[in-house]
Amino acid sequence: MTSRPGPMLALGALGIVFGDIGTSPLYSLQTVFSVDNHAIRPVPADVYGVISLVFWSILLIVSVKYVVFVMRAGNDGEGGILALTALIRRLAGGRTRLIALVMLLGMIGAALFFGDSLITPAISVLSAVEGIETVDPGVSSAILPIGATILIVLFLVQRFGTHRVGGLFGPIMLLWFLTLAALGIPQIVRDPGVLRALSPSYAVLFVAENPFIGFLALGSVVLVITGSEALYADMGHFGRSPIRRAWFAVVFPALTLNYLGQGALLLRDPAAVANPFYLLAPGWARIPLVVLATLATVIASQAVVSGAYSMARQAIRLEVLPPLTVRHTSRRESGQIYVPAVNWILMAGVLVLMVTFGSSTALSTAYGLAVTGTLLLTTALFLVLAHSAWHWPRRWLVLIGLVFGGTELAFFCANLTKIAHGGWLPLLLGALVVTIMLTWHRGRRLITARRAGTEGSLADFVERLHARPPARVPGTAVFPHPTKQTVPLALRANVEFNEVIHERVVIVSVIAENQPHVPRGERLDVDPLAHADDGIVHLSVRFGFHDDQDIPAALRDAFLLTPELEADPDTAFYFLSRITIERGHRADMPAWQQRLFIGLAHNAASPAGYFRLPVDRTVVMGTRIEL
Repeated sequence: MTSRPGPMLALGALGIVFGDIGTSPLYSLQTVFSVDNHAIRPVPADVYGVISLVFWSILLIVSVKYVVFVMRAGNDGEGGILALTALIRRLAGGRTRLIALVMLLGMIGAALFFGDSLITPAISVLSAVEGIETVDPGVSSAILPIGATILIVLFLVQRFGTHRVGGLFGPIMLLWFLTLAALGIPQIVRDPGVLRALSPSYAVLFVAENPFIGFLALGSVVLVITGSEALYADMGHFGRSPIRRAWFAVVFPALTLNYLGQGALLLRDPAAVANPFYLLAPGWARIPLVVLATLATVIASQAVVSGAYSMARQAIRLEVLPPLTVRHTSRRESGQIYVPAVNWILMAGVLVLMVTFGSSTALSTAYGLAVTGTLLLTTALFLVLAHSAWHWPRRWLVLIGLVFGGTELAFFCANLTKIAHGGWLPLLLGALVVTIMLTWHRGRRLITARRAGTEGSLADFVERLHARPPARVPGTAVFPHPTKQTVPLALRANVEFNEVIHERVVIVSVIAENQPHVPRGERLDVDPLAHADDGIVHLSVRFGFHDDQDIPAALRDAFLLTPELEADPDTAFYFLSRITIERGHRADMPAWQQRLFIGLAHNAASPAGYFRLPVDRTVVMGTRIEL
């Protein structure tokens, strides 16, 4: 986390944290009043009921659940569903069943987040560009190509990083939220009676008198809280206080005024249901508003895409996704990363969604399940943490579960009615990602066990070398290896087949901790093994899941702290043990899962790039292992 002053952090949070929820007014109410067969109409009773549902949904889920409760669950200051999963796993001790359940819930939550990362850019940008229709309905055929072009450019520039333009995000989003408020206030002044919708009695009455219509409304009202998970997920970048200040001082008031303004407009002019957001503005202001809305939705999309990169890196560190190439686009900010595989998959998926659904209203049917599923899983994991680690009283857990979990369950069930109309999409995406995660997690454990049998005991190997030392060659050899217990295959091959060993050998084990960051002073543990004069040293390096796993940098730190190590990373050679996985005939994994795991392994990033090893001084030596 940076040391920028509080107001600057709050301004930065406006640009990164609130882009998704801040652009929801573009399409939320339009979607509510455009559901199938138009059961929800722009008549006073329905308008008051819907606006009341909107206000109290934002108040309960965002202001109370996330800002007051969930943001307490920081894992070394970091947030997000995988950080919450790692925190519970770290605090749960040896409770294997609980850890397995928590890992499964975390995987499902991460999978739904990836689905959300596909839908958000498509629906946000389309909803912004659709404002052109309020000026000239004849250009409707150009909306899809314009939206697709904007998103293609967005994905193409990801590899260059966003740090150069990131400073503009906060001011633009501040202007956006001020515009939201400015659009709503005149409508409220014209019809101040809409303020009655702030009473929860209208929401209760709306649902009680029309249970079926109220149920349908919930399926679309949930769109006003899309992006609420970002408040928690981006906590590590800005801290709790700046996010809370930005939410209560700017975002929440602006959203409330805009939704009230849209409600007042619908009460006075029911025909405005065609696009209640853009029709808030006078005709002369709509083109500038389209431009500002497009900028805001691009920023919202950028935040979601960057979040997908971070989520992928966390999943890699938790060993539920294979290693992927991760490139850092900023020398100062470790969070500025680019993951090519995730980028191209997202771009292809977003374009397919835009072409398939064609409009933001159609896409909204696929949106709710991903959002509500993530909300429910976060609540469930938070309750597990509060019970198992914080030991909160049972009555508090029951109350929190009923209020937040009950509300979110109602939203989730309402969105189940959309499965046939597009709601199947996030379920399908989630199932695919969870299958990949479970397959990689299980296959990796099997391969690790079988690899250990092939490698043999490191202690026995060192004793044999001491008893019958091979020929020595000058220099330092570094062997990245996951454990201190077994022999790196590359080291064994070098001794057995070449009958030589380097003067200095450093076996480096990278340990991925269940926390975002490990301070540099606490990362290293140097062990000279059994015989210090043999020149074989084991180095354990602990990284958090937000740290860069840079082995040469770790060696530099180790050399500074332990000069007798005599390992210069700038002249050392690095030897990688590369295994080729083949299909086996055992019953541990079905044949289809074996094929999937082998495919994932073949497309995983090279450890040389993953550990920042110099290409000109890295040697790969391999063997075959049956799955």
